[in-house]
Formats: sequence, structure tokens, C-alpha cells
Amino acid sequence: MEITDARVASIHYTLTDDDGNVIDKSPESQPLSYFHGAGNIVPGLEKALSGKQAGDSIKVDVEPEEGYGQHNAALVKDVPRELFQGVDKVEPGMQFHAQSERGPLLVTVVEAGDETVRIDGNHPLAGKTLHFDVSVVDVREASEQEKAEGRVAA
Repeated sequence: MEITDARVASIHYTLTDDDGNVIDKSPESQPLSYFHGAGNIVPGLEKALSGKQAGDSIKVDVEPEEGYGQHNAALVKDVPRELFQGVDKVEPGMQFHAQSERGPLLVTVVEAGDETVRIDGNHPLAGKTLHFDVSVVDVREASEQEKAEGRVAA
């Protein structure tokens, strides 16, 4: 059975950066299952998996435009340190959920000064080429519930 829209695919994957460092990997005992065609994985990987079957393996490089987008400098801002009330120590690398004009946003602390904190609302992989090594484990028809929800049922 081929991976097409409204089917559930289960894959093992390893994601690396340009230097070959592993960024993410599916656990050996638990492949990632996703509903194909609903944008549940990055578009470039979803396109590359279309038409593949259980047993197929692919390596695909996903450019930022088909991954997490280009880095947007407008999403890097200095905010008053007082917005972090109740947090004992604010350090670079920490992540917080913030409310933006477009809804909830995960932000990463870039710099923490006495008066201001520089935050970055870009996805940590924005602007980066993603290198995937993927093995297709299984492909199945989605249930009616999964089709209605556009995601794999829990």
C-alpha cells in the first residue's frame, strides 16, 4: 500500500544538520505514525514520502522553505525583564510560551540582561536545511475518526 493523502504512515527517521549531527530520531521501538496530507510533518518530507511503501528507505534534504521556513528577524525582540516575573533565573536557551497577535508562540531566550531579555519566536530549525534518513515501516488506511480529525488517533 502506498503513502497517499488520508492514509496513516509509520516511519523511522533520523534528522541531522549540515554537519551530520543528530537533531532528532524516532525511538527504535516506536516509529512515528502520522496522517499523510494534513501537514502533520514538514511539507518537504511529506512530499518525498508520497508514493512510498512499507520497506522503502529514502534520504531527503528539505530546504527551509519546505521545512520550518526562513529565519524571520522580526520575531527576535527585546522585551522588559519584568515580563518574566516568578522566574528565578532567565538564561539563554530557555523556552517560554508567549501570546502573540497570531496566537500562542514558543519563544527562546537569546540574551538575558538586567533590564531586557532578547527572545526569538522563530522555530529553532528555521532557516536550516533538514537532512532526513527515513524507513517506511507501515502504511494503512486511516479510520473514519482519523480522517475527520486529520491526525492519528491516540
